Amino acid sequence: MVETIEKLVRAAVEEAQAAGELPQFEVADLGLERPADSSHGDWTSTVALRSAKAARMAPRAIAEAIAKHLPDSPEVDHVDVAGPGFVNIYLSVAAGNEVFRTARVQGADFGRSDLGAGQRVQVEFVSANPVGPLHIGHGRWAALGDSLSRVLEHAGYDVEREYYVNDHGNQMNTFGNSVSERYLQLAQIMDEKGVDAHAAHEALIADWSAFVEDEADEHPDSHPYMDAFRAKLGADSYGGDYIIDLAAHFMEADGTRWVSADAEERMLSFRERGYKLMLDDIRQTCTDMRTDFDQWFSERSLYEKDANGTSAVDRAFARLREQGYLFEKDGALWFRSTDFGDDKDRVLVKADGAYTYFASDVAYHWNKYERVDHVIDVWGADHHGYIARVRAATDALGYEGKFEVLLGQLVNLLRNGQPVKMSKRKGTMVPLRELLDEVGADATRFTLVSKSSNQMIDFDIEAVKRQDNTNPVYYVQYAHARICSILRRAAGVTAEQAAKLGMNEVALRACPIDCDLSVLTDPTEAALARKLGEFGELVEGCARDRAPFRLTHYAQELAAAFHAFYTVCQVLPSEGRPVDAVVSTARLAACDACRRVLALTLSLIGVSAPERM
Repeated sequence: MVETIEKLVRAAVEEAQAAGELPQFEVADLGLERPADSSHGDWTSTVALRSAKAARMAPRAIAEAIAKHLPDSPEVDHVDVAGPGFVNIYLSVAAGNEVFRTARVQGADFGRSDLGAGQRVQVEFVSANPVGPLHIGHGRWAALGDSLSRVLEHAGYDVEREYYVNDHGNQMNTFGNSVSERYLQLAQIMDEKGVDAHAAHEALIADWSAFVEDEADEHPDSHPYMDAFRAKLGADSYGGDYIIDLAAHFMEADGTRWVSADAEERMLSFRERGYKLMLDDIRQTCTDMRTDFDQWFSERSLYEKDANGTSAVDRAFARLREQGYLFEKDGALWFRSTDFGDDKDRVLVKADGAYTYFASDVAYHWNKYERVDHVIDVWGADHHGYIARVRAATDALGYEGKFEVLLGQLVNLLRNGQPVKMSKRKGTMVPLRELLDEVGADATRFTLVSKSSNQMIDFDIEAVKRQDNTNPVYYVQYAHARICSILRRAAGVTAEQAAKLGMNEVALRACPIDCDLSVLTDPTEAALARKLGEFGELVEGCARDRAPFRLTHYAQELAAAFHAFYTVCQVLPSEGRPVDAVVSTARLAACDACRRVLALTLSLIGVSAPERM
């Protein structure tokens, strides 16, 4: 419809110019938009305001000339001029209702556009270290990154989803040492208490739990093994209970054979095997979160030598060196990031020969741009200070303006309004897997996408689980299920039959595509049509602004528009309440269009659209 309105307004400008009522001037942007208040029309053009300087005329005079010469069209009921020069266009009933048919015909392609023009975009998100399970913060990045990817695809971008596996560096050895130390403690308990591996595991978990409960460390006698663990490894350790579980897994598999083994050999074995187990757990959790990646990129691969004896890191450094952006100072290798606006230059290789984390990022982002045109990294807000140096590196490598970061704020986990206790020092957190088991992927994703990434989210577990209209995801899903029930009754099929046929076929049996929609004249029907008509612009805006959270608001608004329509307009005849057959069929078509767009909206944020609730 926007293309039709644009043609009409442009034609009006040309006719007014031909009639001598407007001077000749170029019209680049008609400023077409949907007024927030439907009483101001279905579409408003600000072309008069935009053209006043070029035309050397008052905006209202320009608007009146455009309104006068707007060609007659079956799509337009009338046009008026408001305020300083707004051209308000009101659609005919038939044109406004046509969106119901369009949504039904286009289905999952409704609102699809070529905004992205096939641009290759990579969205890299989650990318948690493979040294522990994902938590709710990672869940937010999973929901945000995947939903954004779905929106970008609907808007015409060619999207690649990537998970960067940080499997190189000190954190991997820290992980291996943590598992190794817990393994030795299990062996110690088995030897001292004469118990098997299972009992030793339970004893070590009990010790860890006592440590967590002892918030002020007032009862060290209740958690001697945790204290010994921390005394041995200090802050250079991972103290979560999952480390104990991994150690117990290796004890069950290998027995005590590693107790007398070389410490480095033991650490390397547990590091590599534990890393694979944690990565498998992360992959499965992402899948359960309905978040799948096109590529899992290993940081280690950046340091692997090719046939010529060079690595990706070596080649990236060579390119920067050729351009004069590397220098040596105090025995270290530095990157001149201040040449690109960073507040100081950055170390790539330390004086002891160790690579910094930034060194990996330089090579990794160069690899990205060999595969895609534009990069969007989703990071936690605590990485804000890291943006300037990575952008400096991508600019230096020749990809200025093609690096983008979405920063996300934290998630406050609550239960009945009270904070759920978590402590980094004590190694306590709620794994995302446990949250998914309790709350479900639908409610988790909807809630974690429901706010802009730069806003904090309060995730109240009990509120999110609630099965009533105070829960937004339930409210939206219920609207979809209610429509499915209406269509099944109209088609005369059971839920079981509908499951076999598919709801699209059920809907076609209830109301044909070519039914007469001109009989839909109630204000609630017009409001529903108007809300459906906003979808295409909404998706483009979500893609352009990297703001998939708007879809959750739209879904609630569309569900509300449906409920308002259904309250006022009787769809199916009932005893003592007949409905004209043509009107009933048209209203069923409106229901079906709403169903399809609700399902599509939910799919773009990775949430299911149940047919029964």
